[in-house]
Amino acid sequence: MTSVLDDGGRVDESQRNSDGVPSKSSIPDVVNGEGVENGQAKEQSLSEGKKEDVPPNGGYGWVCVACIATINAHTWGLNSSYAVFLAYYLANNIFPGASALEYAFIGGLSISQALMVSPVATMTTRLYGTRTTLLIGVLLETTSFIAASFATKIWHLFLSQGICFGWGMGFLFVGSVVIAPQWFTTRRSLANGFAAAGSGLGGLVYSLATQAMIRSIGLPWAFRTLGIIAFVVNTTCSLLVKDRNKQIGSSQLSFDYRLFKKPQFVGLLSFGFLSMLGYVVLLFSLPNYAKRVGLTASQGSVIGAVFNLGQAMGRPPIGYFSDSLGRLNMASIMTALCGIFCLLIWIFAKSFGVLIFFAIVGGSVAGTYWAVVGPVTTEVMGIVDLSSALSITWLVLSLPTTFSEPIGLEIVAFNGNYTGAILFTGFMYLGAAGILWLVRAWKIGELEEKEAKVQTTGAIAGQDVEETSPISLKTPFLRRTVMWRKV
Repeated sequence: MTSVLDDGGRVDESQRNSDGVPSKSSIPDVVNGEGVENGQAKEQSLSEGKKEDVPPNGGYGWVCVACIATINAHTWGLNSSYAVFLAYYLANNIFPGASALEYAFIGGLSISQALMVSPVATMTTRLYGTRTTLLIGVLLETTSFIAASFATKIWHLFLSQGICFGWGMGFLFVGSVVIAPQWFTTRRSLANGFAAAGSGLGGLVYSLATQAMIRSIGLPWAFRTLGIIAFVVNTTCSLLVKDRNKQIGSSQLSFDYRLFKKPQFVGLLSFGFLSMLGYVVLLFSLPNYAKRVGLTASQGSVIGAVFNLGQAMGRPPIGYFSDSLGRLNMASIMTALCGIFCLLIWIFAKSFGVLIFFAIVGGSVAGTYWAVVGPVTTEVMGIVDLSSALSITWLVLSLPTTFSEPIGLEIVAFNGNYTGAILFTGFMYLGAAGILWLVRAWKIGELEEKEAKVQTTGAIAGQDVEETSPISLKTPFLRRTVMWRKV
């Protein structure tokens, strides 16, 4: 008989095995009338469709990194120049009746609004694409500068330089921050470090340029000039940048509450929360601190610019060594180092030279969070949940970024000097580093579990597993906090 099945659909007796059960090889694929070859082709096609996406680890990704670095320079870098605006507002009665606390809120408000708008920016990215989200940010940021140039009351500044600028910066940041990790694997932290360095370079340039523009062309035209520059540069970069959301199947939920059930995610949020409490005080206080210890406004702007230079110099090496030493290792150590620098150098810095030294070394590690947030979140949460995790992160961080600088100025007002604010900044950084170190211990345990599973699976499947190599067990948590491993 040439057919396995007879006309009644029964299996031919000659094709049964010794137990009377039809052999798998004897049963063709009869689904939809297709034969064995077609069925195998479908199965192969299905398995190929499930292959994990492999980023190119370079290529056009470097163009995207350059664009993101430039966007960061014209968002976060421009925002860093608010330290110059703040010192100018405090030294001159620009808006009669405005208090130092109100001016402090504007700087924090711009950052907090950038983070608070993240769910909306994530939603527009999902619905309309990355480019649309970036161009919305360009429009809002440009509008904020032009509107601020016509401000005559303090609440005008709240709406323009605070809220509107923050929204523009948020759309640009949220739309671009996830792109660099999508293009890289082994060079992910290095690429993110270069991208994050843009904000430091922008802060350096615009801290000096803003001071010069205010002095030469006045406050209104300084705003307008910055707005025009931001519009041209950010529009160009927005048109050049490309995401890989479709290739990786990115989850872009604006608020995935299920992530809060994961302790490691709560740890990442705490790390960011404490980091921002310290970072914003440090970022906006240095020029005003310089004036408090007897330096001129010009010297204060130079110190603020050098601080941003330190950020630009420090972020690429942090990214580079994160790829070789471990992203969580590097992030924890550099964050702790910033706290130590605040407590041992800044608190004793009373002269221009010492402040310049602190601005360089402190600035090199002060923005560690921004240099590592993408790669570290990817490491802990996975690339698929990256957008959703970061969307919640920005929302949570809107609280510390809003109130950090007002808290710092209130501590200064209470003590009459910056000692309390410096102690506050240093301990926030140390606390952030400690929490991330605990997340690191969790990650080590996860890696150990995966290794044990691979070894167990290999042993069961009869693969080449050395008989002398025992299957690793999960190390106790406390021991993981003191053990060294690249993670």
